[in-house]
Amino acid sequence: MLTAIVVVFILGYMAIALEHPLKTDKTASALLLGMLLWTMYAVGVLSGDIFPDRNMDLLNGSIIEHMGDISEILFFLIGAMTVVELVDVHGGFSVITDKITTRKKRRLLWLLCFVTFFMSSVLDNLTTSIVMVMLLRKLISSQKERWIFGSMIVIAANSGGAWSPIGDITTIMLWVRGNVTTEGIMTRVFLPSIASMVVPLLLISYKLKGEEEQKNRDGEAEKACVKKGDRTRLLIFGVLALVLVPVFKAFTHLPPFIGVLFFLSLLWIYMDYFYNRKKSVDGSEHRLPSILRRIDMPTILFFLGILMAVAVLQETGILGSVAKYLDEHVHNVYVINLVLGFLSSVVDNVPLVAAAMGMYPLVDPATLASLPAAEAAYAVNFVQDGVFWEFLSYCAGVGGSMLIIGSAAGVVVMGLEKINFIWYFKNVSLLALLGYLAGAAVYVAEVALFMH
Repeated sequence: MLTAIVVVFILGYMAIALEHPLKTDKTASALLLGMLLWTMYAVGVLSGDIFPDRNMDLLNGSIIEHMGDISEILFFLIGAMTVVELVDVHGGFSVITDKITTRKKRRLLWLLCFVTFFMSSVLDNLTTSIVMVMLLRKLISSQKERWIFGSMIVIAANSGGAWSPIGDITTIMLWVRGNVTTEGIMTRVFLPSIASMVVPLLLISYKLKGEEEQKNRDGEAEKACVKKGDRTRLLIFGVLALVLVPVFKAFTHLPPFIGVLFFLSLLWIYMDYFYNRKKSVDGSEHRLPSILRRIDMPTILFFLGILMAVAVLQETGILGSVAKYLDEHVHNVYVINLVLGFLSSVVDNVPLVAAAMGMYPLVDPATLASLPAAEAAYAVNFVQDGVFWEFLSYCAGVGGSMLIIGSAAGVVVMGLEKINFIWYFKNVSLLALLGYLAGAAVYVAEVALFMH
């Protein structure tokens, strides 16, 4: 049964990675995978021979426990995605994009990359990529040059999301589960993330010369009686609603999803007041109930399916066996994470991080004293803000830039700008790899200089 579970997981994983050739949405494959694996596990428990130490009461209890952990992530995502959608629907992001005036191509590339880098650390790399590609279409006329700009936006968005607790789904997972803290990940992963963007940015800048011809650069059209001042206010409120979530968690010690839903409820009340005051305008399509209908539920269900599938591997002890094998044959947290980063360029980084979190439990610092010196020296990498978790955040987030299909940001930019997979591989993948390795070297140097 264990072999069958592993085989089904691999087949399901391949179906997710090959969703375009198979013409089957990855959400459907992920949901089927997660539910099928739990069904197979239940059959094994009911047989009484495969898992003799387990029963259905324990299995159902495990499902409830895992769903509690997964729901924290899903509800946080729903709240954050709603806030971002609210700002976008009302044209709030145009406040940023309309401020860009430079025409020099190199300067414009650097400016857009740094705006993307910091924006994706506050929002998420998927939304940031969409906003920046929409801006590119206003600024750059040549499609080939837009491919260069778009490719760097992918790299900048992934790098920017890696150092923030709310910048990427994988960092959200690590932060919500308590593997990393806001202070730890922001202080020690920031410089590696910058390096992973700046290195390819320096190299690719040489392909751009001269200035871009003047185009129509009017701001986004007014939307449903939302004036510029209102758009600015909504942008500020939306950003604050996301930025204050880590502060809320630090003061209340409550899960982050409570914080983001708390601030979303305040925004909801404000928007109702905003439109009730404008009695001449209905505004129903811009109110929160309508915006909630625009939330990308397939993405939410994809995470549910894949995280439930990984939970089965954890419950059956498969992940523990893999961790034991890596400990015995590799026993190096840097090598393990670098490999996971390379894998994230081929497949989704969410199941990779979920699998790593299942393989390596969070170590309580109090237990280190009871371990032999050699074991304690290795186990210290797995405490909160340990080297393994911080480097995992970097590698899983940045590694996806090495292929255009390796991240949500890359897939959406590829779709919007019709970037050719082979073109990206020939022109950008090596640069992204150099940036990935440069950032990794910066992190290792930080550990050597400041953490020992």
